[in-house]
Amino acid sequence: MEAAVQEQKAAAGHGPAWRQNAGTLSLPEVNGSLAVPKKGSFLRKLLAFFGPGYLVAVGYMDPGNWATDLAGGSQFGYTLLSVILISNLMAILLQALSSRLGIATGRDLAQACRDHYSKPVAFGLWIICELAIAACDLAEVIGSAIALNLLFGLPITWGILLTAFDVLLILMLQKKGFRYMEAFVISLITVIGVCFAIELMMSKPEIGAVMKGFVPSAQIVTNPSMLYIALGILGATVMPHNLYLHSSIVQTRNYERTLEGKRAAIRFATIDSTVALMMALFINAAILILAASAFHTLGQEVGEIQEAYRLLGTTLGTAGAGILFGVALLASGQNSTLTGTLAGQIVMEGFLNIRMKPWLRRMITRLIAIVPAVVVSIVYGEKGTTNLLILSQVILSLQLSFAVIPLVKFSSDRRKMGELVAPRWMAILAWIVAVLIAVLNAYLLYSTVSDLL
Repeated sequence: MEAAVQEQKAAAGHGPAWRQNAGTLSLPEVNGSLAVPKKGSFLRKLLAFFGPGYLVAVGYMDPGNWATDLAGGSQFGYTLLSVILISNLMAILLQALSSRLGIATGRDLAQACRDHYSKPVAFGLWIICELAIAACDLAEVIGSAIALNLLFGLPITWGILLTAFDVLLILMLQKKGFRYMEAFVISLITVIGVCFAIELMMSKPEIGAVMKGFVPSAQIVTNPSMLYIALGILGATVMPHNLYLHSSIVQTRNYERTLEGKRAAIRFATIDSTVALMMALFINAAILILAASAFHTLGQEVGEIQEAYRLLGTTLGTAGAGILFGVALLASGQNSTLTGTLAGQIVMEGFLNIRMKPWLRRMITRLIAIVPAVVVSIVYGEKGTTNLLILSQVILSLQLSFAVIPLVKFSSDRRKMGELVAPRWMAILAWIVAVLIAVLNAYLLYSTVSDLL
């Protein structure tokens, strides 16, 4: 009997490997707020978990992805499709581990780090994560401003300043409830998907070349320019803050906090995030395919979102192509805003155990992104903002290991996870991914420093 009790405690995340009980709930205002049917069909239960995966998927199709995908497609054709595919498979694996950690332990990744590491280490990880969120928010600010400029002629600088007010949209959705936020996000993802499906039909890419592009090429590693864009794609696809976000928002479901209830929750959450990330794969691949078929085949290198917008109408023979592109970009920027808010709140509360009003937290994060974006847009204009967009994704890539390694370490530790520990095959794959990311980023850093010397 005593052994059974200890096993249940370990499975709940209260085993001896944790220094303290879970304590404060992650996102306490919405934790366990959405009902999950105890009886009913598999589909009905799955639909109850339908949502968090799409909030996570938003980070995999934000404006930062657009800049790197457009640059990769226009410069190197379909070659980097393999990087998008591999990055997406990495994302599916890591997000599955993230949801497993949250459900099994009742902790989000930030809370787990605070519990496991010393205060100085946890504080350092928090600083690094805040930099990642700021870099991501920078991409959202610039992407939204560019979309407003393309669709309505609003100057980039004014568009950047206008994005400060999207905090009002977030407040409105948060007050209505978590399901409303999920519904809004899924609606905008649908808009983005439809826009690019139409664009692909217009561009008529060569199917054989597209399929070949999904096969990895050694040239990606040997060509420094291609590697830089490839790591930008990796940084834009596997987002560090999404690992913290997912481990928290899966806990919004009111599943049974028993061993079997958690097993079922992990299974449904994994299906939800995998399906959502396949949608993100389609959109990312569509952007690169569009750039390759519309620009690379004609010998046009397009490094800026604005240039892509202007050329699409001419290349595809209809002004509607550019408008669809702009609408999708605006939807992408606004969508990313919502998840950035939640991630920032989760990270600050989890690492520091400090609660801050969401609107204040969002405004601070947004101002950190707005200041450099405004300065660059004034001094360097449109080209400067595009370069800043790509740089933000490389920064995200460099910071990724600091989120991935703790996640893999915790989720593969039976003392912390109990019976819900990640299977051995999953843990091995996750460690391979973690090492691969660290090695590639070290190579990028070495190459960048060597070029400067």
